[in-house]
Amino acid sequence: MSYAAPLKDIRFALEHCADLWSLSQRGDLDSDLLTAILDGAGALAAETLAPLNAPGDRQGLALEDGAVRTPPGFRDAYAAFAEAGWQGLAADARYGGQALPGAVALAVFEMIHSANMAFGLAPMLTLGAIEALSAHGDEALKARYLPKLIAGEWTGTMNLTEPQAGSDVGALKSKAVPQADGSYRISGQKIYITWGEHDLTDNIIHLVLARTPNAPEGSKGVSLFLVPKHLPDGARNGVRCIGLERKMGIHASPTCTMLYEDAAGWLIGEENRGLACMFTMMNAARLNVGLQGVAVAEAAYQKALAFARERKQGRAEGGANEPAPIIMHADVRRMLLAMKAKTQAGRAICYATAVAADRARLEDCAASKAREDLLTPIAKAWCTDMGVEAASIGVQVHGGMGFVEDGGAAQFYRDARIAPIYEGTNGIQAIDLVGRKLNADGGAAMQTLIEDARALAQKARQTGRFAMERAGERLNGGAEALQQSTEYILSVSRNDRRDALAGASAYLKLAGDVIGGALLTRGVLSAEKDGGDSANLTAQQALLGFYAETVLSEAPSQLAAIRIGAAALFDPALEELDL
Repeated sequence: MSYAAPLKDIRFALEHCADLWSLSQRGDLDSDLLTAILDGAGALAAETLAPLNAPGDRQGLALEDGAVRTPPGFRDAYAAFAEAGWQGLAADARYGGQALPGAVALAVFEMIHSANMAFGLAPMLTLGAIEALSAHGDEALKARYLPKLIAGEWTGTMNLTEPQAGSDVGALKSKAVPQADGSYRISGQKIYITWGEHDLTDNIIHLVLARTPNAPEGSKGVSLFLVPKHLPDGARNGVRCIGLERKMGIHASPTCTMLYEDAAGWLIGEENRGLACMFTMMNAARLNVGLQGVAVAEAAYQKALAFARERKQGRAEGGANEPAPIIMHADVRRMLLAMKAKTQAGRAICYATAVAADRARLEDCAASKAREDLLTPIAKAWCTDMGVEAASIGVQVHGGMGFVEDGGAAQFYRDARIAPIYEGTNGIQAIDLVGRKLNADGGAAMQTLIEDARALAQKARQTGRFAMERAGERLNGGAEALQQSTEYILSVSRNDRRDALAGASAYLKLAGDVIGGALLTRGVLSAEKDGGDSANLTAQQALLGFYAETVLSEAPSQLAAIRIGAAALFDPALEELDL
């Protein structure tokens, strides 16, 4: 079964759920150009990248004398990606970018990740390097490296993790010694470096966290450096791959152990301010990783749907007395609809986050920046958890064939499982949401989202149509649950932060459930107002109805898990269970 870009769903989520056209500044983007971009990216994904996905998974990678060899076809596919200009869609025009909204670039990358997640990780990390260098690099570094990165001629990486540090970036030990010419000499070892070495391009630009002499302890003493594989004069720098991880999934994406031995590097931003610079890259990566959850869910859904249409087993209730396609069985349809509805909700969350980021960047809108900051951990965690869930359901739809590698469904589950771990585990995203983002403004940005959801619920209930009235009721109930849980989190955060952290993951899930439902509702109401594709609108209405009855209906029941409190987790009696 081949991948086909879900262009109608993508466009519906962009235009109606995420409100793309509300951006007052969007470069040269109009409806015709958007069509051309989405069609072109869909063709690349379906015709060039998807056929390499399963073979790349089976063959994997080879490391020989510090050089990584990618599976057959990957070099040519990357060349096609770069030559078409996909890397620079949203990048600064001064350095060769097309300066289009980031939300459009995000939609393009969804298709790339759906078709071949392992491949998509290389340009995804480059996007983050472009963001960090654009925001914090000096003009000389920008002029030298941004044009090549934006053109896709070179790729970028993010080097944070070290063997002894894990997610605790403040514990890293890599060293950066200043030189008389203004450069630094970088030494140390980094692990889990995605696409840290490969044969797709002739240069790789590493963004590396390290400590300068006499730097303060902890995260306050970390600086960010640009370390190229090849120096400006063409000489090989002192950085090499010394190992590849054997992973559960994404077998065609090299996950490298990188050794820096007196490698030349250049400071990005100020000394001891590296973590702030790196967070620019990490936030971009977190949204893109959230999108990977959506993308893999879409691919898993397409494969499960095709199998369900072809596989005949059992007699369908009310049908002929002969084996029927399993899609005719109610439980299989339930599973497929769960995959589809949650994928569209996740798509809307990611795109809405990107539109908020575009508005914050292009229009200097503080409220949009607050919304972007709040939505980013939700997009990352909710969508990646959803991707694993959808891929698991896809295996279930396939039955025994789902557990057999030749069936193809297992790869989506194996690939999806890394996304909740990438770029700060989903538990860290929940901590970020309740510990930083919610408390940064006393819950004001979340309150605005809740009010938006209530307003959309009211509009849905005023349509006079039973299905929309019902969806509006479910959304209003979800908004009320989110209101109560937000008040609880803010209250206990002032007294015992552990109580807030105990319910943080459950709170994030509820927020994603409700925001996803609100965006689906907005999409239907917007499309009803604008007219257009009536068949697609009818389908989106049905998806909203299913989501409302299966996801939003459960929102009030999640309050107990949010309010569980730290005492339940740290009860001394649990010592009997060896906790």
